[in-house]
Amino acid sequence: MADQDEFKDPLRVFQFMVEAETSSGGRIVGAFSEFSGINMTLETVQARSGDDIFGVQEYIPALTRFEPVTLSKGVIGDNEFIEWLFQAAPRPNSQPKGGADLYRNLNVVAWDGLYERGVIWTLKNAMPIGYQLGGMDASRSEILVETMTFAITGMDRTIME
Repeated sequence: MADQDEFKDPLRVFQFMVEAETSSGGRIVGAFSEFSGINMTLETVQARSGDDIFGVQEYIPALTRFEPVTLSKGVIGDNEFIEWLFQAAPRPNSQPKGGADLYRNLNVVAWDGLYERGVIWTLKNAMPIGYQLGGMDASRSEILVETMTFAITGMDRTIME
């Protein structure tokens, strides 16, 4: 029978934080309540191997596509993530700031049961591409939620030990 130490508890999905790396080596940390959308697709082409006499086609990787990811949180006083979005947005009589700080790596850090880093998903070259503010209804007592969408060009997954 396997030793109990061989099995690790699954990470709880609601215990995470988000860090954005800046070009100056610093980090901004976001207290987001929801994260979704890591979706990686490998597109393939089919081709016959040159020495295959039966004409069987093989799958050959051709393109990798990453769908945009979304982060949601209750509206609070921090503006660092929204200011990043405004850097990318064209405005009347101005150009987007662009540059190295427009693209940042996002680290989504899932905590283990002891509130230490468990798994880290590093979303490469993230750029904010959307913002949505939830509806406001004075007759209800719900938390006002804002959602940001980021385009990414890659992903790493690291398990901390």
